Amino acid sequence: MLYKDANAWRAAPQKRVMVYGMSGLGKTHMSSLLRDTGQWFHYSIDYRIGTRYMGEFIADNAKAEAMKVPFLRDLLMSDSIYIGSNITFENLTPVATYLGKPGDPARGGQNIDEYKRRQDQFRTAEIAALNDTAYFADRGEALYGYPNFICDTGGSICEWVDADDDADVLMNTLSQTCLPVWIKSDDAHTAELVNRFDKAPKPMAYQPAFLARMWDEYLSENNVSEGDVDPDSFIRWTYAKALAHRQPRYAAMSRWGVTVTADEVAQLKTTADFDALIEDAIARA
Repeated sequence: MLYKDANAWRAAPQKRVMVYGMSGLGKTHMSSLLRDTGQWFHYSIDYRIGTRYMGEFIADNAKAEAMKVPFLRDLLMSDSIYIGSNITFENLTPVATYLGKPGDPARGGQNIDEYKRRQDQFRTAEIAALNDTAYFADRGEALYGYPNFICDTGGSICEWVDADDDADVLMNTLSQTCLPVWIKSDDAHTAELVNRFDKAPKPMAYQPAFLARMWDEYLSENNVSEGDVDPDSFIRWTYAKALAHRQPRYAAMSRWGVTVTADEVAQLKTTADFDALIEDAIARA
C-alpha cells in the first residue's frame, strides 16, 4: 500500500486516496466534504468522462435529436444556436442519458447493438479517465497548490480490472498513486439501493459478458423480442444481479488498499474524522 501503516498515513504531508464502491454509498459525500476544506483536490472520474472523453458523443447525440425538429435544425445549420451539456460534479445526467437503456424505441430504448456500442465507448472512456489519475494528482498540487488528493470513481471501476492478478496494469497504476479505499455495504444498504433504484431506474455500465448474459436471460425468461423490451423493466431486473456480480469484484480489489463501511462514511463530519477513519482502516488491514 502507498501508506505502509497508520503512522505513515498520520505523518504523510501529502495524502492521496481513491474511493470506490457501489454508487449511492457515500463516495461523493466523502469527496465533497474533503473538497470543501480547500485542502483536497477532488478528481471525479465521471466528470472527466463526461467532459473530456465523451463530451462530443453527448453533444452530438443532443444535436441529432434537435435536427429532427425543423425549427431547431434551421438554427443549428446556420450556427444560430449552440447545444452542449452542462455537466457538474453534482449533475452527471448527460452521461447517463447518453448511455441510455436497451429496448423498445417507443419507450425510450435503444436497439441492443447501439446500446452495446455506447457501453463500449463508456468502458474506453472510464479506463482512460482512471489512467489520468496520476496526472491530476500531480496537477492539483503543482497548479493549484492542493496538498491532498481524492479520486472519486464510478461504480463500474471493478468491471475493468482483474484485481486477483498481481500484474493488472490498471490496479498497479492506481495503487501506486493513491490508497484505494473500498466503501463496503451490508445487506441492509444493498436492499436500500435496490429499492431506490426501483423507484428511479438510471442507466449504468456493465461488463460486456455480463450484459450479454443478462440480455439473453431476460429475453428468454420474459418471452419477448428485442424490440418489445421495456427499457426500465430490463434495467430494474438487472440491477440486483449487477450488484451481486460486482460485490466479489470489489472484494478482490480490497487487498490493494483498505476497507471502510458505508455506516462509517455516513458519520463523517470533518477532515479529522476522515483521517481517523483511514488510520483505523489501515490498522485493520
